[in-house]
Amino acid sequence: MTQILRLPLDEIDAEALPRDRSVIDTAALDELTASIRQSGLRLPIEVFRTEPGYGLVSGYRRLMAVRRLHELHGDAWATIPALLCPAESLLDGFARVVEENDIRQGLTPWERGRTLIAARDLGADSLDAAIARLYPAANRRKVSRLRVLGEVVEAMDGWIETPEDWSEARLIRLGNVLRAGWDKLLYAALDDAPEGAEWEALRPLIEEAEALPVEKRNTPGKPKRLARIPRGLTIRREKTKSGYVLHITGARATDAVVGEVMEEIERMFTEG
Repeated sequence: MTQILRLPLDEIDAEALPRDRSVIDTAALDELTASIRQSGLRLPIEVFRTEPGYGLVSGYRRLMAVRRLHELHGDAWATIPALLCPAESLLDGFARVVEENDIRQGLTPWERGRTLIAARDLGADSLDAAIARLYPAANRRKVSRLRVLGEVVEAMDGWIETPEDWSEARLIRLGNVLRAGWDKLLYAALDDAPEGAEWEALRPLIEEAEALPVEKRNTPGKPKRLARIPRGLTIRREKTKSGYVLHITGARATDAVVGEVMEEIERMFTEG
């Protein structure tokens, strides 16, 4: 039988399971906080026992709202009603978190991919096993797209400033190019990109790859598109609508070095 407890806030670990919502809607949290202050918490959070206390299964926003009320209004809000769930594996608990948020809130494509990586790391063994566990009703097409999203998150986590804002179509395009082996070129492009301009840096490479026949798309090193010269110089070729651009970056990319490159190119086309 499920047991209802009144738990101190400091005994609840909100991160005992990976949270699948990487962006919190501040306005919605403000509204929830005001509602709880006025009418109380109508729906308890759900927790499971851990060695030091309790781990949160569901009710992340409710817990955040009550913690905010505790900070603002003191010990009257020092505890929270909680349902003590039967013992379950971390993967089972995480699957419940994902199900609740995907149905009630709607995850972004990036968040869906991130939850799959988290589920795999919690014991699902593989990306496909994670998809089967978290999205058991998914058809073949959705499974394929989820697999690509998981691969993109694994490859690009930390490289993109606000990936939650990227559409599924954009992430799928990126994933297909990653699968073709363009990862080193993509990382080199991101090395040069200002924060928030990652798509603008990646798009020329993605469009170049998409325009190639499959057999050429899968050999990104032919023709040569990237050269890393020892002691700090990288040269990357980028196809544009009107021709090509060479990006010369790194600690040795000085005016003098770039000038020498320009002179060498000029010499190649003027001699003889």
